[in-house]
Amino acid sequence: MITISDAEFDAAAGLSPAALVRYLSARRWSRMRGYGKGELWELPVPGEERNAHEVLVPLDRGPRDYAARVADLVETVAVVEARRPADVLREMSLPSADWQFLRLTPPTPSGTAPLVDLVPALAGLRDLMTSAAAAAAAPTPQPVQPSQKPQLVKEHVASVRLDQTRVGSYIVAVHTPLPEVAAPEPGSEHAPRLEPFARKVTRCLYAALVCADRAADSSLRTESLEDFAVYANAGLSANLCEALVKIGGDRAAGYSLDFSWSADLPVQPTEPIQLSHEQLGALDAGARDLRARLGRRGMTLVGSVVRLHREAPNGPGEVTVAGSFEDRDGGRFRRVRMKLEQWDYEQAAVAHRVGDEVLVRGDLAVLGTAPRMERIVEFVIRRMDD
Repeated sequence: MITISDAEFDAAAGLSPAALVRYLSARRWSRMRGYGKGELWELPVPGEERNAHEVLVPLDRGPRDYAARVADLVETVAVVEARRPADVLREMSLPSADWQFLRLTPPTPSGTAPLVDLVPALAGLRDLMTSAAAAAAAPTPQPVQPSQKPQLVKEHVASVRLDQTRVGSYIVAVHTPLPEVAAPEPGSEHAPRLEPFARKVTRCLYAALVCADRAADSSLRTESLEDFAVYANAGLSANLCEALVKIGGDRAAGYSLDFSWSADLPVQPTEPIQLSHEQLGALDAGARDLRARLGRRGMTLVGSVVRLHREAPNGPGEVTVAGSFEDRDGGRFRRVRMKLEQWDYEQAAVAHRVGDEVLVRGDLAVLGTAPRMERIVEFVIRRMDD
């Protein structure tokens, strides 16, 4: 039986009922029934349907035994989670956050991991968070995300915190703080709350992981990569697949990712995502296929108009722009052909005459010796004196 120290007892007295409820809710405990100024919460015991861990949550800080009741709760939770009471207390005192737990399976004693496995896992986690944040910030799904990310994405990734490891083979815990959510005004309790970007990122991450799991399973079953493009429409990206492969390291060892959601915002229950060695191989192939087939969509070319050709005095015409693609292709200088409608063609002629740069957004149809852009969505002159 775990008994907390005097210092931990004092720390328990400082916890609010809301902090206790937030912690238990995020870790799949369930409120069962009320007992006056307290509530009974339960956590099922895995593999034992009729048994459950129980704690009594005090909801009123007024009674003299409030600290003792919280201390009892902390001791029980510490036993259930096989953690030190100090660690449980520290986590209960943290602000609202969404958590992710990466469970690795290294060939070492429990609680340890080779450095050569842990370094790529942490780098992959960073890339995973970046991919999810980029997906949340983008107006439409991006099968291949540009290398240059918006400032919003960079700020979110910088806010992610690495926490203490957990018992198990080797569990890396990270959490993303959520901004404080204001209580609804009287009369508007049922109005939808504005979802913070941090929660949107976590939702996008979980949805993309589900897609990755299913796409990998489908690929292994059908020996085809077709479904990767299908799931790309639901949020899967080559970047996310590459991050998942990186987490597995050189051994491509399987692992699992579990989520713990802050109870301050509504969320549907989620199950852990487990990825096997075979699935990581499929994800690697899927990422390469996505880049090959869909990685040339929505590209941005910046350069100078070096050639114009139009058969008639008016109407569309052929244009060649010499320049490089922003955030893609390593900045390599290319001459890219395209067909422009009359207005854009005339803009290109002006840029060619005065020497201004142009910016073109569209899909790259050919990347070889004769690159060509199609489905042009934007053609803009960049004035040299701007």
